[in-house]
Amino acid sequence: MLALPAGFAQTGAKGGEWRTYGGDTGNTRYSPLDQINAANFNRLELAWRFKTDNLGPRPEYNLEGTPLMANGMVFATAGSRRDAVAFDAATGELLWMHSENEGERGRHAPRPLSGRGLAYWTDGRKDRLDDERIFYVTPGYRLIALNAKDGVPVASFGKDGVVDLKQDDDQAIDPVNGDVGLASAPTVANDVILVGAAHLSSGVPRSKSNVKGYVRGFDVRSGKRLWIFHTIPKPGEFGYDTWQGDSADYTGNTGVWGQISVDEQSGTAYLPVELPTGDYYGGHRPGNGLFGESIVAVDVKTGERKWHYQLVHHGLWDFDIPCAPMLLDITVNGRVIKALAQPTKQAFLYLFDRVTGQPLFPMEERPVEQSTVPGEKTSATQPFPSKPPPYDTQGFTANDLMDFTPELRKQAEALAARYKLGPIFTPPVVSQAAGPLATLALGGGTNWPGGAADPETGIAYVFSQKFLLRMGLVAADKAKTDFGYLQGTAAGGAGAPATLSVQNLPLYKPPYGSITAVAVGEGKNLWQIAHGETPDVVRNHPALKGLSIPRTGRAGIGIGMLVTKSLLIAGEAGTITMPDGKPGAYLRAYDKATGQDAGMVPMPAGETGAPMTYMLNGKQYIVVPVSGPGFPGEYLAYKLPD
Repeated sequence: MLALPAGFAQTGAKGGEWRTYGGDTGNTRYSPLDQINAANFNRLELAWRFKTDNLGPRPEYNLEGTPLMANGMVFATAGSRRDAVAFDAATGELLWMHSENEGERGRHAPRPLSGRGLAYWTDGRKDRLDDERIFYVTPGYRLIALNAKDGVPVASFGKDGVVDLKQDDDQAIDPVNGDVGLASAPTVANDVILVGAAHLSSGVPRSKSNVKGYVRGFDVRSGKRLWIFHTIPKPGEFGYDTWQGDSADYTGNTGVWGQISVDEQSGTAYLPVELPTGDYYGGHRPGNGLFGESIVAVDVKTGERKWHYQLVHHGLWDFDIPCAPMLLDITVNGRVIKALAQPTKQAFLYLFDRVTGQPLFPMEERPVEQSTVPGEKTSATQPFPSKPPPYDTQGFTANDLMDFTPELRKQAEALAARYKLGPIFTPPVVSQAAGPLATLALGGGTNWPGGAADPETGIAYVFSQKFLLRMGLVAADKAKTDFGYLQGTAAGGAGAPATLSVQNLPLYKPPYGSITAVAVGEGKNLWQIAHGETPDVVRNHPALKGLSIPRTGRAGIGIGMLVTKSLLIAGEAGTITMPDGKPGAYLRAYDKATGQDAGMVPMPAGETGAPMTYMLNGKQYIVVPVSGPGFPGEYLAYKLPD
């Protein structure tokens, strides 16, 4: 089958602007701009930079935002209190700032700091002062509406520009300590604001009960709640019977903490849902548990479910669906298919017909190993896509152990022998001092920045990383919690070593960070490259002196991508020692058809969010967020020399 251009509904960023987090509401992260190309990428220079040091009570070293650009203004979130800021798109001059000091509520927020962005809306009417609005969610879980021109709260929205998202008729939430918030940007489509929910990391939950991560839609003008979707069904609702006993009544989480995608033409929103309370133990929530780890399609105006597909049954591996589905229209054998491509932590790119919810290629329920943890009851099968193949390593076996030299390999084998190894969906184990200490798995895959897609070619691009996940459980202290089993010491079981490395080298083979191109219509991986220069610890290691080691790439959670007319653009994670002896990283460009290097530009720190691009006064700009330990966050804007 061949993927060819179609009359796409999702066409990327339009008019040289970038008005929504993913470029369009289908989150393709695509722009047709081509002034910056392979012939001149190396000539890029800084047009402006915005430092966030003085925003919030302390410097922020993990800036994850993607700015928006509309009508000559750039909008972003920044700083440790998540201020909304607006700049002049040509000079970076600060035009306005809006800050909310939420006191104790903000200090107890489960998802603090600057977040990942905001939303822009206009009704196109220039006869009113508030025809352009900016929306964002504070760390304390309040939805704010601002006038895009001056940053003043819109008085007619909610209560003086604010909707308190913890005031919910469907469940009681403590206004200060309630475990719910959101780091992602709200999504605005068809005059509806869609808001998800995020919680504290639940590897070590406080209780088997928690706040439920419902998704809601609000009127863009008034802030009135239009609908709510119960990601954990209530009695009588579809899916309630997938929870055994009364577990649906007390279990929480199952939020949508990644970005929400919308097909505005069909009026359908696509919700990437995380797993229920307890990332590695689910004995208290027997059953497959809809809509945990499911893609759910709902009507954007009413919240009514259209279809769903559960990617993981009764999840135990922290395989939250972490990012936005990518929507693109492709032609296969002469037939136009409205496709949905979902990157995941498990390194499967799941492909669906987004109208019907049917997989583009057969999905097979395969038997998987069952848990031996007392009280746990795992699903007998899990769904496996027949196409495309995984785009990164899954599970962890002896074949994945590092083998730079025979001696290092022996040391790796000796360390791994203390753990349980196996393919994807090998369950966690109760940690035993005599072994196994834990189940090892190569986690990572794709995280919250998601992928990018070219609507003109039907090719999706996914960044993935490798890191070792240790799933060793210990019995919880029943005097302190009603939870059955928790992750053990150092997330690796009782008595586990502090690090899983050999002479400070990763226990597993490179590449540590990769980019893969996938032909959606063919279900075929076209090419894969290591993304990122080899880390200093590898390229300068005395045990590897004299060896020829190909570029290994680098792991990083916040690596987002940008696709333009000819390039795929992404920054490196973390820092290396640059040619001038200082720490730094590169913003890299690749030929999007082949993956070949097409240029690189030095940056003072690694990328920690997703880049975007826009055109203004005949100049194309690329803006990328960077930050790191000891380097407070900055937005860097690049352009070609005058």
